[in-house]
Amino acid sequence: MIVLALDTTTKGGSIAVVHDEVVRVEQAGDPEVTFGQRLPAELTKVLEQAGVRIDDIELFAVAAGPGSFTGLRVGIATVQGLAMAQGKRVVAVSALEALARAGTNADHTIAAWMDAQRGEVFAALYAPDGRDLLVPPVSAPPRAVLDAWTESAPAGPRIFIGDGAIRHQEFLRQEIGSQVRVIAPPPLAGIIGQIAVEDPGRADLPHAIVPIYVRKSDAELARARRAARS
Repeated sequence: MIVLALDTTTKGGSIAVVHDEVVRVEQAGDPEVTFGQRLPAELTKVLEQAGVRIDDIELFAVAAGPGSFTGLRVGIATVQGLAMAQGKRVVAVSALEALARAGTNADHTIAAWMDAQRGEVFAALYAPDGRDLLVPPVSAPPRAVLDAWTESAPAGPRIFIGDGAIRHQEFLRQEIGSQVRVIAPPPLAGIIGQIAVEDPGRADLPHAIVPIYVRKSDAELARARRAARS
């Protein structure tokens, strides 16, 4: 099976072509250029490097969130358009799940932390296999996340992976100690494509793919504040 996978949850994002769980080509994007400006050319380049045509793609995969609201909308719309044109299905993958798979470890639980801005992280806790979700995703300050996990998650050393973990690594070391391991996030498109190949039954019709926001958008929060004042 040949899968074209796209991740636009961060400013850089990535694109990959995966063939039977083998990542043929994976390319990280330039965070200084918007997705709208570079996606068409980058998609064409990745397909050319992999030696496949868009007609050869059997399944599409996309990171559905959480992440940048604008990035999510652009990424999902791009994959939906390609899949509709080809009459193919789409596997939507949580970026937190992809991070957990990247941090797979035989012994330690895996904390996927993405930078959510405003002093918060998008966070979820996974079993050592990176597959079983132990604590569902939230958007909260690092302190609140650790406090909640202390009550509901298994104790012991953890691996923290993601740009949120990198941003708050000093806090993590102060709170957890020297046993904590913090890992920078790799490009996720290849992992997202591999997840799709492993479980194509997760695929859905393109129009059914919706973003995973975890928290409300700025516009929704502003409306809520206005409603509270009135």
